[in-house]
Amino acid sequence: MLWFFVAFVAQAILGTSAVFDKLLLKKSYPNPLGYAFWLGVLGLVSLVLVPFGFEWALSGAIFTALSAGAVFMLAMMAYFRALCMGEASGAVVAFVGFSPIATLVFSRWLLGTDLTAYQIVSFVLLIAGGFVLALVVKERTRVKVLWAVLLAASFLGLSNVLSKLAFGELNFVTGFVWIKIGGALFAFSLLLLPRWKKIILNPNTKNEFHNKWGYFANRGYAGVGSLLVVYAISLGVPPLVDALQGIKIVFILLGGWLLLHERFTGRVLVGKITAVVLILLGAFVLGVGDYIRSTAPVNEARPITWGITYSEKFSRLFDFGSGGDWKDNYNAIMYDLGVRDIRLIAYWDLIESEEGVYDFSGLDYQMRVAEEVGAKVVLAVGKKVPRWPECHTPPWAEHVSHEDRNEHVVRFVEATVERYKNSPALLYWQVENEPFLAFGEGECALSGKELLDTEMGIVRRIDPLHPILVTDSGEIGPWVRAAKRGDVFGTTMYRRVHNDRFGNFEYPLPPAFFRLKERLVRFIIRDYEKEFIVIELGMEPWLKRQPYETTPEEQFRVMDFAFFQDSIRYAKEADFETYYLWGGEWWYWLREQHNDDRFWEEAKLLFEESA
Repeated sequence: MLWFFVAFVAQAILGTSAVFDKLLLKKSYPNPLGYAFWLGVLGLVSLVLVPFGFEWALSGAIFTALSAGAVFMLAMMAYFRALCMGEASGAVVAFVGFSPIATLVFSRWLLGTDLTAYQIVSFVLLIAGGFVLALVVKERTRVKVLWAVLLAASFLGLSNVLSKLAFGELNFVTGFVWIKIGGALFAFSLLLLPRWKKIILNPNTKNEFHNKWGYFANRGYAGVGSLLVVYAISLGVPPLVDALQGIKIVFILLGGWLLLHERFTGRVLVGKITAVVLILLGAFVLGVGDYIRSTAPVNEARPITWGITYSEKFSRLFDFGSGGDWKDNYNAIMYDLGVRDIRLIAYWDLIESEEGVYDFSGLDYQMRVAEEVGAKVVLAVGKKVPRWPECHTPPWAEHVSHEDRNEHVVRFVEATVERYKNSPALLYWQVENEPFLAFGEGECALSGKELLDTEMGIVRRIDPLHPILVTDSGEIGPWVRAAKRGDVFGTTMYRRVHNDRFGNFEYPLPPAFFRLKERLVRFIIRDYEKEFIVIELGMEPWLKRQPYETTPEEQFRVMDFAFFQDSIRYAKEADFETYYLWGGEWWYWLREQHNDDRFWEEAKLLFEESA
């Protein structure tokens, strides 16, 4: 995986450097041969790496490395010739399409390289971007530079593969230094031809070094990119490293627009936007695929804690028939299913239906049963908590100002924390639900950072002993702000959802998406110890209407038993250690009202094996 990040950064550097190249060649030093010569000579700067692992032992690989450097110089001579004739963001980008193909051909011939399925897909997408750009360039320019582009691509492809062969026997520092020495020797050999010597040392152009310091600064900058490319080749697969040249296009386009004042309209603009989309998609497929491939297999035998979310308010809306009421539903979850990890919810509108009068009887019952069976409780508090419509505001609070309503919420949170802070069942406080996700009715869509921080401060002051859980959407939430704030972070995990615009659809995301996202967020927040859990694993149908308003036939189109089982497999492969399932009220309703206990019994197996 490291090779991908190294190659990506390298191409970003080389992309911006290419724009500076165009700026310099067009305005101060229009001499491609001289430009390539000084590039080769400056490669001797690599000698500063000699004290850091260079080995002097003679080897056939040294000749291979020298050859790689010389062939690279041939590629650069042709490349700078093409660059001098075409616009920075136009003609030369065809090089991005041809070069990886040449590298792949030489790689298969000399290294026996075979690409996997995801590598082939990403390779095709990346080079397609280059070809799309080549097709939208003006005909006159495309034909004029094509020969130079093909030569440059072929030579660079061969150089890449020769470099990989050299690194098979030499360490990176040794191989890199010899490659650069090979390039410098080739550059000096150009002076043996009088005509080329004159072009290089005495060009018939004015102000050839009008921007001399800019020239050398850009060569140093590009040198960093070149070093990183070679390092990526030493680590990875040469044609894939080369295919990531497509990343340069994004920077070349931006630079051409900002610095060179190139303007794109009509077909050219559409083509260049299409190319960027193809390239970024190819890079995404390659990065994710390589991450999945490099990640250790999921330990299927790892201990997993399976919990559940229970909503008294949601349960009240079902007709359980002879199955009783919400308490019977809750008791069945605790005693029959055997749940020992549960998320409960302090609903503001149930507890404070009359201003200033708190009725905790329903939540008291739930906490008491949890204590009796030895369960651990995540207790959600705040204005925005689980289940639609997200904010469960009492009718009397609907007509007060936003500021006054938040003050009432704060007092409600204080009362709830004071009441349950000493419960032996309490594990975590969950403050608000997905506070940074714009989801819910009206102003409830976002609960607000200020309210969240105020509530968290109150919880910590009243109960400093219990950790605070903060949650975010698994598929569309950024996670970072929530993960930074909470002592524990909880993500949702839904595969099939409903949207008013698109209807029901399934996210095309593999389980590894969550593993990748977790690692990325941990890297951003610099915290590798914080617990990340799945607080809401969608195991009931998500339809336009609620489950108690629809028939099993409608529900099974979205969540049938096979998909229920597959969702368990999917969750296990996401590699978390704790999951709270969402849907216990629905499973109970199916069992009691429709004589269908498949979902209930399947869930019971999970709770029996729960860690």
